[in-house]
Amino acid sequence: MMIDRVGLAEFLRRRRELLQPEDVGFPRGERRRTNGLRREEAASLCHMSTDYYARLERQRGPHPSEQMIASIAQGLHLSLDERDHLFRLAGHHPPARGAVSEHISPGLLRVLDRLDDTPAEIVTELGETLRQTPLGVALTGDTTGYTGPARSLGYRWFTDPAARRLYAPEEHPFLSRMFVSGLRGILTLRGPGSQAAHLADLLHGQSEEFRTLWNDHEIGIRPAEVKRFTHPEVGDLELHCQILHDPSQSHTLLVYTAVPGSESYEKLQLLSVLWPVGAR
Repeated sequence: MMIDRVGLAEFLRRRRELLQPEDVGFPRGERRRTNGLRREEAASLCHMSTDYYARLERQRGPHPSEQMIASIAQGLHLSLDERDHLFRLAGHHPPARGAVSEHISPGLLRVLDRLDDTPAEIVTELGETLRQTPLGVALTGDTTGYTGPARSLGYRWFTDPAARRLYAPEEHPFLSRMFVSGLRGILTLRGPGSQAAHLADLLHGQSEEFRTLWNDHEIGIRPAEVKRFTHPEVGDLELHCQILHDPSQSHTLLVYTAVPGSESYEKLQLLSVLWPVGAR
């Protein structure tokens, strides 16, 4: 497939002009004259330099890679149809949709962008973190940087002791059962050639605890609404976890809140001071 530089430039420019600052968590300001986002704001969302992004809008620069186009599609909050169109304009075949896709829907992103004062994250069905709010990073650490099987919290739970330190020890047995039950359900749904099957094979070879629990054949163990964390800076927290599910992409938005006036609520306020909204 050949790149359509004119079509690519026009599409990027139009999508940037249609996005409003408040749509993506930016302040509008009083002196804004640009329709939609500025180029530097779009570039920031797409995790690239302003110069690189500007050259694409000016029909110049190198042929963008698939990874770069995926980053642009996510940064500009494109729908799946718009994402696929962008890939074709850039001379690439669109990636797969459904459970294996990591493209977050614009609607889910808009919700997340409005939660800067709340711990929240978007995860895949295998517990791979795709996006976090700043306070989400403050609560659980930056969990978007893992690679390979370690991207899955369930995998890290059985292979990396550090993954358990954030959770109250009395919760560990239940969480172990929950992760195994969840992985079994996804494997049954997705089939023997799926990523879930690959993770199960890896864990069978690396964790005796996983093998023992897997042989129990438990299914349908759901997460508790109240999650207990042991944070290294503010101590124990009891947080309610609200869930918003995107069935078309198998992504889930997790939002953590504390009962107003509770000790956990005060600790969340302290955490927001220790990790201000502007910190990334």
